[in-house]
Amino acid sequence: MNILETKALSHDFGGLQVLVDVNLKIKEGERHAIIGPNGAGKTTLFNVITGTYKPGEGTVLFKNKEITGFPPHKLVRLGMGRSFQITSTFTWLTAFQNIRMGILSKRGIRFNFFNFLDKMDDVTRETDEVLKRINLDGERDIPASMLSYGKSRSLEISMALATDPDLVMLDEPTAGMSVDETHNAVELIRKLTEGKTMVIIEHDMDVVFSLADRITVLHLGGILASGHPDEIKENQAVKDAYLGEMEV
Repeated sequence: MNILETKALSHDFGGLQVLVDVNLKIKEGERHAIIGPNGAGKTTLFNVITGTYKPGEGTVLFKNKEITGFPPHKLVRLGMGRSFQITSTFTWLTAFQNIRMGILSKRGIRFNFFNFLDKMDDVTRETDEVLKRINLDGERDIPASMLSYGKSRSLEISMALATDPDLVMLDEPTAGMSVDETHNAVELIRKLTEGKTMVIIEHDMDVVFSLADRITVLHLGGILASGHPDEIKENQAVKDAYLGEMEV
């Protein structure tokens, strides 16, 4: 069963075509990578799927329901989580408070002065369990702005997953990380997405080929190829357009 599907999806910015007739199918439970050169339309595709942009043409289906143009908060309630290319934690809040925001969202609890959050023992317990699972329990009460870059990115990935989504969308989760941080992030992603569907945009081919079950290559706004990692490695059109002489 396809958990996510786009049909004839197109989008432009002031006449500049960024997505062209994109027909993408993501099977439930798979880890699917979207790769391509800069300007291929990868992040725009994510933004259209997750409701940041409304497409110029085409439709988006999630769990066989049309969600074209749905706002991000509604998609979270339907079971879609997303991290961004640029770290988007609440920097003035602690690691604990950031994760708690995701858990509150999952439960449909709105943050306001009428909710005595510190007295919600079950929310506190679940938040602490998440922090321990991602090895941030030692930084529980440290503001996100004071975390190392790698730990800040790990926190953001975990926030996307704290809502317990059926589908998680990760936009370049290892961007800017050191080799060690990247290795830790890959292990974290693998652990946290077990049993879930994941779609990831990533430039690091080592990350892509270590995580992805299937890969879709975007080029000039359209799908150039889609298949298993070995198929993509051997695809001459993909080599010419993107991989080139890269060792993969």
